[in-house]
Amino acid sequence: MLEKFLREVVAITVGKQAEEIVPLLNSKKHVNEFLIAKKLDITINQTRNILYKLSDYGLVSSIRKKDKKKGWYTYFWKIEKIKTLIFLKGILDKKKEQIQNQLKNRETKQFYICKTCRIEFNEENALLYNFTCNECGNTFELKDNTKLIKELKRNLIKFERELEFIREEILKEEEKIEKQKQKEIKKEEKEKAEKKKLVAAARKKTIKNKITKKPVKKIIKKKSVKKKIVKKKVVKKKIVKESAKKKVMKKKVVKKK
Repeated sequence: MLEKFLREVVAITVGKQAEEIVPLLNSKKHVNEFLIAKKLDITINQTRNILYKLSDYGLVSSIRKKDKKKGWYTYFWKIEKIKTLIFLKGILDKKKEQIQNQLKNRETKQFYICKTCRIEFNEENALLYNFTCNECGNTFELKDNTKLIKELKRNLIKFERELEFIREEILKEEEKIEKQKQKEIKKEEKEKAEKKKLVAAARKKTIKNKITKKPVKKIIKKKSVKKKIVKKKVVKKKIVKESAKKKVMKKKVVKKK
C-alpha cells in the first residue's frame, strides 16, 4: 500500500513514466544516483531531472560524498516517506472537499439540461435564458441528479478510505522513526555507561598502584639502612684486624732487638 501511494505522488509530480524510481528510492540508506540511472536504463541527466523535480516538492533528500580518487562529488538520494504521504494527503483532502461541495450542490440545488445540445445550466442561468436553449431553441428539462449523487458518494467514500490508509501509513512511519531514535538514545546511553566503567576501573588501578608503591619504597629504605649498618660493621672489623696486625708487628720488632 505504501509503495502504491509513493508511486501515485511521483506520477502526479513528475509523470507516470517516472514511477519505477520509487522502489529504488524507498530504502533505509541513500542510493547512488549513477546506480539509479543504471537500474532505470536512462542517462544520468534524465535521472537527475526526475530527482530535482521531486526535490523541488521536498519529497526526496540527498547527501553528497567526494570520490577520493577522481575528486568529484557523487549524490546519493532517498525518498522522504512521511513528507510524500503528507503531500498526497493534501491533494486528496482538496479532492474530497471538491466532491463534498459538488454533492451539496446536487442535493440542494436544481439543474437543467438541453437534451439536444447536452448543455447543463444551474437554476440562475436557466432563468436568464428563460429555460430555452439559445443554440437549438429547445426547452430545458429538469435534470435527474440521482446517478450523479450516487457516483459522488462512492468517490467520497473512496477518498475517505484512501485518506485513512495514508494516515495509518504516516503513523507507522512515525513509529519507526521514534523506535530508531529510542535505539540510538539507548546506544548512546550504553556507550556512556561503558565509558564511565572504564574510567572508574582506570581510577581504581591508579589508586591501587599508589597504595602498593608506598610500602615498597619503605622496604627499599629499610634494606638500604640495613646494608649501610652491615657495611659499617665490616669496616669496624677491618679496622680491628688491622690494629691487631700492627700490634703483632710491633712485638716482633721488639723481640728482634
